[in-house]
Amino acid sequence: MLSKLNIAIVGATGRVGRTFLQVLPSMGLPLGEVVLFSSHASKGKKLPFGERILVVEELTEEAIDEKRFQYALFSAGGDISKAFAPLFRDRGIQVIDNSSAFRMEKDVPLVVPEVNPKEAMGHLLIANPNCSTIQSVLPLKVVKDLFGLKRVSYTTYQAVSGSGQKGVEDLKRTLKGEAPSFYPRSIAGNCIPQIDVFLADGYTKEEVKMIEETRKILELPKLPVTATCVRVPVENGHSVAVNVTCEKDLDLEVLKRAFQRADGIIFYEDGYPVAEDANGRDEVLVGRLRQDESMGKSLHFWCVADNVRKGAATNALQILKIVWEERS
Repeated sequence: MLSKLNIAIVGATGRVGRTFLQVLPSMGLPLGEVVLFSSHASKGKKLPFGERILVVEELTEEAIDEKRFQYALFSAGGDISKAFAPLFRDRGIQVIDNSSAFRMEKDVPLVVPEVNPKEAMGHLLIANPNCSTIQSVLPLKVVKDLFGLKRVSYTTYQAVSGSGQKGVEDLKRTLKGEAPSFYPRSIAGNCIPQIDVFLADGYTKEEVKMIEETRKILELPKLPVTATCVRVPVENGHSVAVNVTCEKDLDLEVLKRAFQRADGIIFYEDGYPVAEDANGRDEVLVGRLRQDESMGKSLHFWCVADNVRKGAATNALQILKIVWEERS
């Protein structure tokens, strides 16, 4: 049994990597060595971690040392994950990967701790879901348990930080009247109904991620799910409008009480949350719950979350805590 938790963070200099360093000290874990990895260009950079200053190392195959760390948090993009995550795993190092590289692989669990924590057990490679999927399935799990799910329709309003630093810079650039260099249209003053590339059927890859991941996490492989994903001129915090058709008759008062009790959810019975309310928080904020009068057994709700924290870093760290407690 390990007395200390020794961790490698791959992609440490990125937005999510830095958030790992910010949130990790508050997780109540017995931290030992924390090793930071990034590209050759970032080698030698110094990053604060609590009262420590950590120096970034270059990620190479030779640097993967199971005696130095037993866990690895990845947030360096799909190509890096595909190349290096299996190398960590094959050395017995437990990997939690924030990219989309392994999410839909049959033998890789896709985990949101408040929804399906047991799926994380016994696996050396665990996938962290898409940011918008994470915040949506928390309230959907509550609805599923009470009334069953027959159909789900998403419309997302996703902040530019979901694109990383290039998205944030493009918002700042276009707000000054300059031409966009990252998004296909100016994000300042616009909502862009395209996140990731278009597929042959007219959906984007982001929309397909939400559809497939929702089915996998909720263990409903044939659930009808659809999505329209929109990039909006907000720096941080995703918002999702969710329309749900259920299998059973609805009781919104029962659902309200369930939302109020649910782990990881803050329910707004009066008013509604907006993106800035979620900044710096790890909960999913839910409001605007109402019956859909156009269709029986159907309802609407609105949810917002900090896409860099609960939508990425914090969810991965919650998974880390689960597997640590299992192994210790």
